[in-house]
Amino acid sequence: MPEAYHGVNSCIRDCVRIGYVKPATAYSRTAVRRIAADTSSESFHDTIAVEEPLEIRVGYRANGKRISKAVSITMRTPGDDPELAAGFLFTEGILGRPVQVESIRHCGSPSPDKGIRNTLVVELADDVNLDLKRLERHFYTSSSCGVCGKSSIEALHTGAKKIPDNNYPKIGSEVIHRLPDALSASQNVFRQTGGLHASALFDTSGKLEIVREDVGRHNALDKVIGAKFLAGEAPLSDKILLVSGRASFELVQKALMAGIPILAAVGAPSSLAVELASEFGMTLAGFVRDGRFNIYCGGERIV
Repeated sequence: MPEAYHGVNSCIRDCVRIGYVKPATAYSRTAVRRIAADTSSESFHDTIAVEEPLEIRVGYRANGKRISKAVSITMRTPGDDPELAAGFLFTEGILGRPVQVESIRHCGSPSPDKGIRNTLVVELADDVNLDLKRLERHFYTSSSCGVCGKSSIEALHTGAKKIPDNNYPKIGSEVIHRLPDALSASQNVFRQTGGLHASALFDTSGKLEIVREDVGRHNALDKVIGAKFLAGEAPLSDKILLVSGRASFELVQKALMAGIPILAAVGAPSSLAVELASEFGMTLAGFVRDGRFNIYCGGERIV
């Protein structure tokens, strides 16, 4: 990924390449000892997923001067950081159009041991009216849950709109059955480490368009949505989203912000995820594996 994006045209460059994560920063090697049940042991080097903090800052104009403000720290797998930041700001309702982004750049010195920059600044156009109340989180967001810092349950909706057509798009059940294998084949870093979540977008025929991986399930989805947002392709009203783990409330919320009508999960949905998907007209499927899946709401779209 380029060190900085300047303007929309360069923002979209390489954004939607399938499975793009910098291998050098996505995983590392560490010495381990494996202990067997018979107490025998062996020493070797294992490949593990990298988890590093990312501070997301926004630069904006207020009272005639430029201001830079930190809005979140999330624990993420380095790689696709600009997409992550853009997706986060879009799904939080801060950004609505890619032209609102002037540039996205890393800043600060890289860490001496890993060479990773962990601060990212999203410079907004001068005419963007930044509503910081939409970012009423605690400053720290863990990699496993991006919603726990919300100040109130009411803030979780973040302006999501109801999916307008309960009968569009129509897909065959066989399409859903094919998604996990397509996702698994594209999880490059997961194959190395076994330690990353993934989110993937498919068209209505089941063709994979984009996949992103991260230690945080919400980060992986922000990377996918951010790539499409920067490419000017949001809303994603004719796409299918597959997530590698469970379907949480926040993943449904983020998918709704992007206008995604169908969300499928390899794991189980939560009760709030089902309630939100049902309220906003989304199709939600869970346990999509081993040749079966459950439909929790919105079954009209699946033939």
